[in-house]
Amino acid sequence: MFAHNRWLVLIAMTGSLAMVLVDQTVVAVALPTIGSDLHLSPIGQQWIVNAYLLAMAAFVAIGGRLGDKFGGVVLFRAGIVIFFLASIGCGFAPTNAWGEAWMITFRALQGIGAALMMPVSAAIVLSVFDKSSAGRAMAVYTGIGQIFLALGPLIGGFLTEFVTWRAVFWLNIPLGIASLVLVAVSKPPNHPDRTIPISIRNAILLVVGIATTILALQQGASWGWTSGATLAAAAVGIASCTLFAMRSLHFKPPLIDLRLLADKELSTDLFIAFVLRFAILGVALYFSMYLQDVLGMGATRAGLALLPMAAAQLVGSQVGGWAYDKKGLRPPVLIGLGLCIVGMGYWAFALTLLDYSLIVPALVVCGFAFGLTVPAPGTDALAHEADVNRNQASGLLLTVRQIGGTLGVAMMGAVILSADPLATRSPDHQASADATSIGFAAAACVFLVAWIAAWWLLPNTKAAGTGRTGRPQ
Repeated sequence: MFAHNRWLVLIAMTGSLAMVLVDQTVVAVALPTIGSDLHLSPIGQQWIVNAYLLAMAAFVAIGGRLGDKFGGVVLFRAGIVIFFLASIGCGFAPTNAWGEAWMITFRALQGIGAALMMPVSAAIVLSVFDKSSAGRAMAVYTGIGQIFLALGPLIGGFLTEFVTWRAVFWLNIPLGIASLVLVAVSKPPNHPDRTIPISIRNAILLVVGIATTILALQQGASWGWTSGATLAAAAVGIASCTLFAMRSLHFKPPLIDLRLLADKELSTDLFIAFVLRFAILGVALYFSMYLQDVLGMGATRAGLALLPMAAAQLVGSQVGGWAYDKKGLRPPVLIGLGLCIVGMGYWAFALTLLDYSLIVPALVVCGFAFGLTVPAPGTDALAHEADVNRNQASGLLLTVRQIGGTLGVAMMGAVILSADPLATRSPDHQASADATSIGFAAAACVFLVAWIAAWWLLPNTKAAGTGRTGRPQ
């Protein structure tokens, strides 16, 4: 492939990653305005975020396996088309009684599109660059994605306040079309393997299991934790996940190779990645709502108010990468989680004071801690896995992270709604602040549990730069 074509592929894949990552943060700032226009309930607002995350969690493993069967380029194109068509649907959500169901449906479709793109985009980049330039290409791919992730709240705030919240979704349309054009021009190789079997039953069990489990957790606060609906949804979810796990152990190749979990180091990496995403996404969502609903900030100002955390996170990620290369996984994770505990504990207290300036130190400490901690488990999970298992480990990591984020939003929402059924939209701003504070205190407790587990499980020595033996295939 010509050199200029390789860089066109990189631009297309980087644009798609930025589109997916921005959508995880840009909507959080726009959510109060969306909720007001579409007359969403507090739980409806949660579902606007969680429908996207839930669909990604349920379908990302399926997307990876379909990419192996039909080729990464085919799946990438399908994901892009689904994503930007769903974005059009979100942007045209009606303001009548159908608005909430409409938005949740199209947000779920966005998540499915993202789940088809995410597992294959990095593989496409690596397929067109040789080893001498692959590192530089992947640095561009991930680095630009992280920049857009950090800028998401600011972009969402500006569009919501000065254009319309619908532009938050319409922004994906030109980006999606541009990615499709670049792929058509650059013609990256597509390597399908039609002989790979895919178990439809296992796929259905995975989707149903994740969806009904999250449904029980997110709706429990409004349905009642001991209600028949909550217990039934939880029972279906647990049963489906159990059956999926049992069948996966005997189906080759599985959607998710659960045998990899027998590797203690990989399991520890996945647990830390799960906990981090669990706490961080819920915090980002509810703090964005707190800034607007409780402190009365406009959408743009709320986006700007999140920049100290984003800037600190970018610095922390550079320090974390250096620390991981020099010292291994244990130091950046333990120091980062320790800072998360301190920063989140203070953040929970500062929320009750109703003064943004007093919250800024928590944003800086937690942002730096997130940057220090988040990349390391993912890097470790893949860098030391045997080549034969790396794709499966990557799919497992993506699935665990998405499930963690989905559960985090659901559980933090359940805690906050249990304290105040109106969450951040209560006319009593102090009551809203106190309820949000309880949710953040719960996040601090989650970080404490993660720190204890990391202290106990992480090795004391720097990991070797060779692949682990891996589980049998």
